[in-house]
Amino acid sequence: MNDNKPDMKHLQQVMDEAQCLYPEQAVEQALDRLAAQITEALAGHNPLVLCVMNGGIILTGRLAPRLNFPLQMDYIHATRYREQLQGSDLQWRVTPATDVKGRTVLVLDDIFDEGETLAGIKSWCEGKGAAAVYTAVLVDKQHNRKTASLKKADFTALTAEDKYLFGYGMDYKGYWRNAPGIYAVNF
Repeated sequence: MNDNKPDMKHLQQVMDEAQCLYPEQAVEQALDRLAAQITEALAGHNPLVLCVMNGGIILTGRLAPRLNFPLQMDYIHATRYREQLQGSDLQWRVTPATDVKGRTVLVLDDIFDEGETLAGIKSWCEGKGAAAVYTAVLVDKQHNRKTASLKKADFTALTAEDKYLFGYGMDYKGYWRNAPGIYAVNF
């Protein structure tokens, strides 16, 4: 018997009781605006787009086809949450296979909460010789606990109140990244 089996009833209850902050259509419209901003800023710069795993995977998959210019894609896996509800130290799991030296880099992540993950990734890219590093997030959580030197992303699709969020790449204990909208857990 698997002792790590998730409580599926609890996970369903979280979804059933969650508050939908942004339905799918609103998120998709925000991604259109985000793509236009990124295109205006980075078209012609031969950017390397780095998806931050696992949270940035849906944002990257939905945003990349909207970026109508040549770009390369790779991924980076650095995490502070490790499927927990609170972040801790930044743990590096995978660095990009593509060399960032001399490149314009665009880092895509799901959420800007305290800023530690994006600040760490940006610093890593700069340390590896990137010519410029831009950051883009699906959601910027609004609160006064931004702890990193990086206080906001260069590009932000949506803002949300200070609640535990899931959907469109953001997870609740490793689940519900696939939720078709952005939801706040009702604790």
